[in-house]
Order: sequence, then C-alpha cells, then structure tokens
Amino acid sequence: MSNNKDLSLPTEIANLSPDLYQQVFTHRSLRSRKIKKESTNERLEFLGDAVLELVVSEFIFKNYPKADEGKLTRYRAALVKTETLATVANQLHLADHLQANLSDKAEEKLPSLLADTFEAVIGGIYLQSGYLACQAFVKQYLLSQLKTFITDIEAKDSKSLLQEKMQASNLDAPEYEVLKEEGPDHNKIFTVKVIIPGKKPQKGIGPSKQKAEQAAATAALSRYFPD
Repeated sequence: MSNNKDLSLPTEIANLSPDLYQQVFTHRSLRSRKIKKESTNERLEFLGDAVLELVVSEFIFKNYPKADEGKLTRYRAALVKTETLATVANQLHLADHLQANLSDKAEEKLPSLLADTFEAVIGGIYLQSGYLACQAFVKQYLLSQLKTFITDIEAKDSKSLLQEKMQASNLDAPEYEVLKEEGPDHNKIFTVKVIIPGKKPQKGIGPSKQKAEQAAATAALSRYFPD
C-alpha cells in the first residue's frame, strides 16, 4: 500500500512503514485466507492500549501532584475510554483510512472501532519509533485537550464522587429531591436539593433533573468535602 504517505494524516502515522501502516488500518472483519489474524490491527491494538495507559498515567501523575489515587484513576479512565479515543480518532480522520468489511449492525459500533484503531496507531508508532515518539504523539493529539476532558469529568462525576466521600465518612448515601420545575417543556429549569445526614441541604439548578442533581452534588462537594 502506498497510502502511508497520505498528507491528511499526522506525520507519525503517514511515515509508518508500508507493512505497519497496512496492519494499523486493517480491521479483523477483513480476515480471510489471504489476510490472516496476525495481519489485522488486533495485536497492535493490544500493544497500543498498554503504551497509551502508561503515557497518560505518567502525564497526569506529574501534572496533578495533589490529586489522590482515586482522582488520578478517574482522570485516566476518562482519557482512555472509548468515547474520548473515538473523538480524537475522528479529529484525525482515521475512519477514512480504515479497511473493514462491516455490516449495518457493526456500523453502530463505530466509536469502538475508531478507539481500537487509535490504539493500533499508538502500537504502530511504538514499534517503529519507540516510547518517546508515542509520548509526543499522545501529548499533541490527546493530552492537549486534557483540561476540556477534565472539566467534563468533574461535571459528570460529581454524584459518584459525593457518594464515595460520604461512604468514606460512614454516612448514608445522599438523597436528591426536586424542589421546582419551571418553564415550558422545551426549556425547563429544574431546582434540586441533595440531602446529607447532619448537614444543610445543598441546591443545584440545571436544564434537566440529572444536571441539576450534578450541580447540587458539586455544591455539596465544595462545601463539605473540599479536596
């Protein structure tokens, strides 16, 4: 294949050897007598997954010196999860180069396919250029968006974190109660309070019940369980 000089791809990918490039972008759905299992990207995906986890772990460990193990684990999980990797893979247009034989049902799993391809890319870069090249690639295309992803992590994970903090303090699980539901169906505003034993309830407001609960949990964390 000569496409490994495709200028639409980052240099690190475009400059992979023809064999590695072929393997990176060959999905297991193309297995046949001519294309063996070891010629698909499954093995590279396995390797890339391990390298990616190390790069991300090292980066957040160094850049968040006050974060405890639980927070570091949440950050890493959010950065290497399927949805995040698929987002980056889309930004890199990896799907344009992926060779696969997919059914309509398999198309529904496209985020997973893209995430797997991104990991295979990491595996290919590692084999050709080593760890430091992988580290630079991941920093440029994934970790450069860390603040955005972490903002989302904190917003989405407030309820889980509050429950963890309360369990650690031997408190019963928090309870949420809708106080108000205002506005038309297409533009509702919810006000929710979270009830914590022995403490003043905290309120949150949002365009949905779930987001209002997250806001209430965030308020409770800030007041009663600051890092």
